[in-house]
Amino acid sequence: MIKNPSRLLLILAGSFGLIGAVLGAHMAGSGSYAFRPVHAHSLVVGWLSLFSWAVFYKVFQPRASILTAIHVWSAMVGSIGLTIGMWLYMVQPLELPQPLTLILYIGGGVMLLISFVCFFILTLLTKTSQ
Repeated sequence: MIKNPSRLLLILAGSFGLIGAVLGAHMAGSGSYAFRPVHAHSLVVGWLSLFSWAVFYKVFQPRASILTAIHVWSAMVGSIGLTIGMWLYMVQPLELPQPLTLILYIGGGVMLLISFVCFFILTLLTKTSQ
């Protein structure tokens, strides 16, 4: 089980926030907007979603469970896989075979969808103090 999902998600959210801000600064300085989708997904999926999930775990403190572990791991793998896959597929910096980059891109997106489903179920199962 994951001992502190809030801290784990918060660290990854901070990493994505930094990456998204650096990509935005790079695009503004270079005048090239090739990274626009990666920049947007880094901030929305990586920073915003992971941060909000970190806050959820801190505020509501649901019990550690298999569902919690699946949620946290699929969120981490999905957000990293989606943004790296998107970068490899759209920007093509390494000239990898397109089917390979597409599989990484779609696989990351599917993992992220799994994390959103798990989070939704967690919200239904979490009791509030009110």
